[in-house]
Amino acid sequence: MILQIPLMLLLALAQPPTPLIWAADEEGGAPYVYRDNKLGRVGFELDIINALAEELKRPIEFKQYAFDSLIPGLLKGDFDFAMNGLEINQERQEKIRFSKPYYIYRQQLVTRADEKRFNTLLGCKNTLGTIVGTMDGTQAERLLNQAKIPIRTYSSSTEAYADLVSAGRIDAVFLDLPMAISYALPNKRLQFAGKPTARGFYAIGFHPKNETLAKEVDAAIDALKTNGKLRSILVKWNLWDECQEELSQGFLFEEEGRPNAITHSILEENQAWTINRYLPLLLEGTWVTIQLTLCSFALALVLGLPLSLARLYGAPWLKSLALLYVEFFRGIPVLLLLFFLYFGLPAIAESSGLNISLALSPFIAATLGLGLNYAAYEAENFRASIQSVPQGQWEAAASLGMGKTLTFRRIILPQAMRIALPTTTNDLVALFKDTSIASVVALVELNKQYQILAKSSLKFVELGLITALLYLALSVPLGRLARALEKKLAPERR
Repeated sequence: MILQIPLMLLLALAQPPTPLIWAADEEGGAPYVYRDNKLGRVGFELDIINALAEELKRPIEFKQYAFDSLIPGLLKGDFDFAMNGLEINQERQEKIRFSKPYYIYRQQLVTRADEKRFNTLLGCKNTLGTIVGTMDGTQAERLLNQAKIPIRTYSSSTEAYADLVSAGRIDAVFLDLPMAISYALPNKRLQFAGKPTARGFYAIGFHPKNETLAKEVDAAIDALKTNGKLRSILVKWNLWDECQEELSQGFLFEEEGRPNAITHSILEENQAWTINRYLPLLLEGTWVTIQLTLCSFALALVLGLPLSLARLYGAPWLKSLALLYVEFFRGIPVLLLLFFLYFGLPAIAESSGLNISLALSPFIAATLGLGLNYAAYEAENFRASIQSVPQGQWEAAASLGMGKTLTFRRIILPQAMRIALPTTTNDLVALFKDTSIASVVALVELNKQYQILAKSSLKFVELGLITALLYLALSVPLGRLARALEKKLAPERR
């Protein structure tokens, strides 16, 4: 017994530490965390994560998560911390616990190189018809709104700069300096307009209850500032400037030098993406889309038929419940339903003090949301198909001595299913395309994978065509299969 205690202790010490889960959105692009054609996942925040893992002596694993959902996902407990250029502001501080800052950012106005009308935000405001691009939910957007400057918001910096340099739908872009350095500075068709302004802080976000981990990360950040590793990373990505001195004093860093080639050639390197690099990733997203389509549509069919029968033959109270279900799920957006299932249920459980976990995985939440929604449409489809079977079929079966249940199962239902088949197939194809909204609950399906890769490689057209072909390669055969089934099930003509 005495020998068992040291043995158990040794076994406990021998077990590797549990990995921490870090959430970020690769779709946001350089220089935070994004996909490089040769190196895979890269970014200055990834380098900081690797350095933190060394200081904490604990592995840290990446989790793809939509930027807009980082705060809800953190509060839901989907991951341990969020680090993705999170700006410290009052609204976020009221919800989550921030670490010590690891970067002081500023805003930078970028215009086309031939722009002569203005070179400041005030000039933008005073120039009639000027539109400034920015990202939604950022400090830059708030500053532009406060200045009453006409804006156009984008989900990522890549889209904003692409619109400025090629499409010309906007006149300038106002975003954080790291984004401007990565996308605008190397582009000869763009220029910095004025000096950076309106500084703020990037920090890591934690759940308010995860104070222990937050303090450990704070200590690790301090260590990176003291030993010079943080400065080394920022210099590598061309992000070090005089403002960063305020983060800490007494940096021990020997090499100054020029920006690393990774930053200098981001746009050029991204053009080197080839089909053998991004096709496997698109196929992974396709497989997720297929599984989600089949599972959610199976749920819709399983629920749809009983709902239609309840509306046709149920007791008055059952008819009312079935009608309420149909009207409710047809009347609310699927996006709202997904948000409720994924983020709302855990919040309800927490606020109610329930000891059960209502946190659904992204796949299950998406399957339930799409399945419950489409069940309402399938119920109406089946109901209309059953009602379209001639009444004479019931009467003929009754004359042969068949009961109502047997008549329905043997005579009415097969005909109704044949009538419902074209509409059911159309709904299946529509559901297949609607799976793209599942990305809001952190599910990387085909469309989300396309967005991530397109904004990392800038190959919007090429990747878009391949993605469209993948959708068509699956949806067109469904239509052909439906037509073949219709011919096979059609009544023989004499």
